[in-house]
Amino acid sequence: MALTRQKKENIITDVINLLNDSKLTVVAKYTGTTVKAIQTLRDQAEANQTNIKVIKNRLIIKALADNDKFKDIDTSEIKGQLLYAFNSLDEVSPAKDLAAFARINPTIEFVGAISSDGQFLSADDVTALSQLPTKDQLRAQLIGTISAPLNGFVNVLAGNIRGVYNVLNAHADAMNN
Repeated sequence: MALTRQKKENIITDVINLLNDSKLTVVAKYTGTTVKAIQTLRDQAEANQTNIKVIKNRLIIKALADNDKFKDIDTSEIKGQLLYAFNSLDEVSPAKDLAAFARINPTIEFVGAISSDGQFLSADDVTALSQLPTKDQLRAQLIGTISAPLNGFVNVLAGNIRGVYNVLNAHADAMNN
């Protein structure tokens, strides 16, 4: 069933809002992927607040052209069966979600991404983003890096106290014998 003009305008408005809110919009080919697999992808991505949409390319191109921030994007890569992954909270999450799913379902292939500042990133850039650690992993690494010198200092102080304790214990044992 064909979309009415009003429905198309509503979709374009929704896409403009998603693009404005999204920190990164990943574009991927899904040719050969089953509907059930795409639904599984949507469910998995939803856990990271990533919104997966299959939208007609000409509606995406129209939404990009109607938005001042995105009107200069080269749309030559937007062709074929594409899905779009939007995330308003995390820059890396859409790429990580699609990459994780693509390991299981190799019919998903990166085309590129649209950044929040209006640049079109290549598929190689998106692949590199998908291999970055998550924010939580980076936070854990930062905490570990910050706490390492303090832990070392505490161990040095404890070592001296332990040494005095051992000497006193040895002296007490010697006096008891």
